[in-house]
Amino acid sequence: MQLYPIETGNFKLDGGAMFGVVPKTLWNKTNPADHQNRIDLAARSLLIEDGNRLVLIDTGMGNKQSDKFFGYYDMWGDHSIKKSLKKHGFHKDDITDVFMTHLHFDHCGGCIQWNKDKTGYEPAFKNAKFWTNKEHWQWATEPNNREKASFLKENLLPMEESGQLYFIDKTTSTDFQKGSELGFDILFVDGHTDKQMIPHIWYKGKTIVFMADLLPTVGHIPLPYVMGYDTRPLLTLAEKEKFLKTAATNDFYLFLEHDAHNQICTLEASENKVHLKNSYTFEQIFT
Repeated sequence: MQLYPIETGNFKLDGGAMFGVVPKTLWNKTNPADHQNRIDLAARSLLIEDGNRLVLIDTGMGNKQSDKFFGYYDMWGDHSIKKSLKKHGFHKDDITDVFMTHLHFDHCGGCIQWNKDKTGYEPAFKNAKFWTNKEHWQWATEPNNREKASFLKENLLPMEESGQLYFIDKTTSTDFQKGSELGFDILFVDGHTDKQMIPHIWYKGKTIVFMADLLPTVGHIPLPYVMGYDTRPLLTLAEKEKFLKTAATNDFYLFLEHDAHNQICTLEASENKVHLKNSYTFEQIFT
């Protein structure tokens, strides 16, 4: 097995929304805001090469929305999923599976693209299966008013229409499922959105956890630092507390999807609190 970080693009979001009730004087120390109160964020995917299988975890925003849409997010840098795959010797057509932690547009928008004459949409990964779970799919396709702006029909319906949509077989009622169709363990969490999936991957003697929106950046490690976007913030608190203690105890390596300046971090516990232990680039650990 080989893992590759895939940088799909950087963007910005309002810092207040990203940290909820936490005052700016606190979160601005770790995630400094610009003159419009926006903080730097990444859309970082992870590619797993395992035998004949190439599994891509999340796909970023994609590029099919309007300039007005992307203007809200102040895209910056020169990353793209195409360039990042090419850097590691791959093409979109090589991808066999796309695993979506959840279906918010910044996590799955890259799954679907315009067709050649822009008269309709098509899968951006024509040879891949797109994986979600039934509970979250229903949540996303029948959205509540709070999340409706994050679940875009042009991202979701073409997946179903393509015949490439598949559901992870969630056979247990617990929040942690050992093994899956894709060969890694999955933690199910419900605070940010219903049935978000957090992959746990055993790689070179280490447990790599793809954090998605359970832990967006290292600045979100303190328990009360919960996004305003979360649908059930009190549940996020409980889920974070349980996971962070487990991660610190077991020396998990946390792969950060949204931290523009830290790819991976580890945690340590002291005085009943969990703190940042170290921050790394992917290459520092695995090359």
